[in-house]
Amino acid sequence: MSSDSQSSKAVWEKFTPQKRLDRQMYHYGHFSQDFLWGVSSSAYQIEGGYDQDGKGPSVWDVVSNNPGTFNNHTADTAADSYRKVDIDVYLLRGLGVNTYQFSISWARIFPSGQKDSLNEEGALYYDNLINALIESGIQPVATIYHWDLPQALQDKGGWTNPSIVAAYKDYAAFCFHRYGDRVKSWNTFSSPWVVSHAGHGTGEHAPGIKDYVTASYQVTHNILKSHAEAWHVYNDNYRKTQGGKVGIALNSDWAEAADPNKPEDKEAAERYLEFMLGWFAHPIFIDGDYPEVLKTQIEKKRNECPSSAPAVLPSFTEEEKARIKGTSDFFGLNHYTSRLVSSSVGGCTPGPEGVGDFQAKVDPSWPATASDWIYSMPEGLRSLLTHIKTKYLAVNNVPIYITGNGMPTNDSGDTLNDVSRIEYMRGYISEALKAIETDKVDVQRFTVQSLMDGFEGNKGYSERFGLHQVNFVDGYRPRTPKQSAYFFAQIIEQNGFVSRKQDYFEGVKISPPLLILYFSFLLFLQK
Repeated sequence: MSSDSQSSKAVWEKFTPQKRLDRQMYHYGHFSQDFLWGVSSSAYQIEGGYDQDGKGPSVWDVVSNNPGTFNNHTADTAADSYRKVDIDVYLLRGLGVNTYQFSISWARIFPSGQKDSLNEEGALYYDNLINALIESGIQPVATIYHWDLPQALQDKGGWTNPSIVAAYKDYAAFCFHRYGDRVKSWNTFSSPWVVSHAGHGTGEHAPGIKDYVTASYQVTHNILKSHAEAWHVYNDNYRKTQGGKVGIALNSDWAEAADPNKPEDKEAAERYLEFMLGWFAHPIFIDGDYPEVLKTQIEKKRNECPSSAPAVLPSFTEEEKARIKGTSDFFGLNHYTSRLVSSSVGGCTPGPEGVGDFQAKVDPSWPATASDWIYSMPEGLRSLLTHIKTKYLAVNNVPIYITGNGMPTNDSGDTLNDVSRIEYMRGYISEALKAIETDKVDVQRFTVQSLMDGFEGNKGYSERFGLHQVNFVDGYRPRTPKQSAYFFAQIIEQNGFVSRKQDYFEGVKISPPLLILYFSFLLFLQK
């Protein structure tokens, strides 16, 4: 047996046979009557209209229009949601969701990134979307920033420039003032770790900066301060009159020791979580500062590597710590996959694994997806939810919202019969229910990523996350529900899993006349 297989096997052998069986069984039952079901999207991935009605360019506009994306795909038109509000809301009504999480394009509202460049037509688009959602009985959940920084701000250093905190504060204040009478749930940021790690560390995402020594840590520093300022703006000026909640949607894998019998692997798994989730969660939910493990590990590397320190961590003042601590009305979680982590000697190599002295891998038995980083391991969600409850919510016991969970399929073959996505969703939703009922974790919302296929960065349209297929060849960008859309609609209608007899989803049985009528109506709407 290979060492990889032995390590993977060890993870499961720490449980008794009955416990291993319990972990793999689906959990049947209902969620609470006030539980919220939703789907998500992000502005740049679906809106299109990249230069329409006064919108300014974003960092992703610049990157995607340069060679490097899959087949030179761009998001210039994307799913054309900028012109299809009614169609998108129609799809949401068909699913039966009670929340829709979308993001606002900073560059569409403030083309220069500054408040004096207000673009009224861009702002009106979100008015129309929000109003259409409310008219359909769907709660709008708005993300203020989802990776698409105005290029005009990037030209001044973007998230590495401390001046961005004031610009973001103005932008957030405008969003609260303009839309807060109708939007009652706000994410200041979605998956900010990706901005720091992939945008400014590995350079895989826009703006494509490869500087894990300084830039990525400075970006996190400014994002945390920006988040806190936005929360205080809402708390001081809008909470009493609008009655909403402001939080942040943090992304994190779950991490387990590759060999649970090795204390060093357990410690390495803890470091993995601190370098990913704790980097943002610890300042906001615990004490306003970075995790002690993160600071200790970086100081250790500074001493070991005097001529080439692999990480430079900025410091918060005492005033900044107090300003950041406690600035979230809920714990937003984007979660997709898990890792098996072992201890290693990272040396003077920049990046989380080098600085954190760990190595991460996946169990080869976990089902793969179209993404090279997402493997299905639903049990990891339950473990992560319990970890969050214990570590971050012991004092400030806010609810947890699952703000993103999903997987991509390939853009090939029979894309409408996405059985793998159905099994993925079934597993993760089941584990969320276990966490609620067995572990008493206060999870109040589950959001599936995403409503429809969209632009996936350097993967272009080759990876599809949507519950609805988008035809990116047809100029009308027609949408077609996949089997997973019907499955999710069934879960929502039943508010969970109704019986043990429901071990699999048989698919949708629609008579041909009804099917023709349905698609004819969709086509009519889309034209």
